[in-house]
Amino acid sequence: MKPFLRQQLERYPLRLQELDFFLQQPEVAQDLERLRALTREHAEVREVAERFEAYRALEARLASAREMLADPDQTDLADLAREEIAQVDAEIPALEDALQQLLLPRDPDDARNLFLEIRAGTGGDESALFAGDLLRMYTRYADRQGWRCELVSESPGEVGGYKEVVVRIVGDGAYGKLRFESGGHRVQRVPATETQGRIHTSACTVAALPEPDEAQAVQINPADLRIDTFRASGAGGQHVNKTDSAVRITHLPTGIVAECQDDRSQHRNKAKALQVLAARIHEAERAERAAKEAAARKGLIGSGDRSDRIRTYNFPQGRITDHRINLTLYKLSLAMEGEIDELIEGLLLARKGEQMAELEARGGSGL
Repeated sequence: MKPFLRQQLERYPLRLQELDFFLQQPEVAQDLERLRALTREHAEVREVAERFEAYRALEARLASAREMLADPDQTDLADLAREEIAQVDAEIPALEDALQQLLLPRDPDDARNLFLEIRAGTGGDESALFAGDLLRMYTRYADRQGWRCELVSESPGEVGGYKEVVVRIVGDGAYGKLRFESGGHRVQRVPATETQGRIHTSACTVAALPEPDEAQAVQINPADLRIDTFRASGAGGQHVNKTDSAVRITHLPTGIVAECQDDRSQHRNKAKALQVLAARIHEAERAERAAKEAAARKGLIGSGDRSDRIRTYNFPQGRITDHRINLTLYKLSLAMEGEIDELIEGLLLARKGEQMAELEARGGSGL
């Protein structure tokens, strides 16, 4: 094990003792917010401390077996010692890798639900159709994960698809899996309206926004909001022509806008629009921080800015390419049906590699 990793890990048993002490204090039990924070940290630190203790136990077994093998007075136990050494040597790498993964920084947003926004870009009607294809791809992927999708707002295209669509994806770890989908998605194919069989290039932008918790949502000052109601567009039956149930909310200090038209209840649409607005404000703040960090270091995965061209979908060749990790798969038809696990896992693995390199470069960061 690398020295800087061991140095990091040795801090965890000590921190666990501190947390055990804090959690026994009466004043902590009366402060629910602090209690939740300490309990959450305790669970994370205990997991690392227990794994590290198991690693130390393996090291002790290995040292004992080697001593036994080197002892001329215990030659009758040499075979047993060799067997023990082989077994421990096989177990240590996996446990060391698990410990390295546990040391990587965790984003608290990763466990959250998310709002996925898809907007048609260059390419006119073909871009809108592609936005519809992307929505289908993501909802199929969500279904495969056992997540639930809720349409928040939509602006249908002239010949199908969407000029813009926002969907809420509800599921444990949804944002963590889809966070790197933000950016520009390019499609190359022959549009259905093309009579000459020429390949056209169109583009859409995707934004994956973590759903803020209630504490973040209520931080928005009601005095900073302008709330407008209007009649919903698109499918919805006769009801949408009778009431102004759709809601549009503008955050005046930033100009950020969110709307919801999915529900017949104006009250529920307002609540959903506020959630989307909070997510967009949160994302704008995150993007500003990421831009400052990127000025000093440009990561492989990128900033998640929508102007980044992250992926190309080439239909004539049946090819899908993620440009950030140079991964090309010739299984486009399967990907469009939601089988994008290989892409998702490749991006997550690349991010872990970045984090590990950062951790090693600064020699680890303290608890």
